[in-house]
Amino acid sequence: MRISVILAHPDPTSFNHSIAAATIDTLKNHGHEVFFHDLYAEHFDPILPADEIRKNSALPPRIQQHCSEISRADGIIIIHPNWWGQPPAILKGWVDRVIRPGVAYEFLENDSGEGIPKGLLQAQTALVFNTSNTETTRELTIFGDPLETLWKNCIFDLCGVQNFQRKMFNIVIVSSRKQRQQWLREVGQLIESSFC
Repeated sequence: MRISVILAHPDPTSFNHSIAAATIDTLKNHGHEVFFHDLYAEHFDPILPADEIRKNSALPPRIQQHCSEISRADGIIIIHPNWWGQPPAILKGWVDRVIRPGVAYEFLENDSGEGIPKGLLQAQTALVFNTSNTETTRELTIFGDPLETLWKNCIFDLCGVQNFQRKMFNIVIVSSRKQRQQWLREVGQLIESSFC
């Protein structure tokens, strides 16, 4: 299988990077082809120019590469911290530029203008790994878990990805080495149960 792995965290010593390394190791150990992008390390430009908005716009080579990989992926894994109930801006910009009409979705004709989408991604499964310093109950009761809504409903469901799972690791800032090792085992187990 071809699996697209997208990482968005600026600190290469972060636990997000450890999750990405464990993800890639697990996938490769099971013979999968991995399309990996560390958005910060690549200096991905998150700004969507006006001339890229239309469906058939000419795209810069780097954006075209991302679009080609995500459209051919059999699975997608996104790794990022929870910042203000949102992904980092660089990842939001990646969504704006790559999860685009004609690549990830299209709108059906004769839909009376309400924008009924048809998903175009061939990936059947998407996993999102998040880190947070907010306790789970507080995230759910106070904030309503906006990341679940964003990734599951607004992005992957719209783009036709049938199976979605998200795993939040918290509270990272006070976690022990032993706890993090257990979390990385959980990453491997979830990947194996989803793709292997």
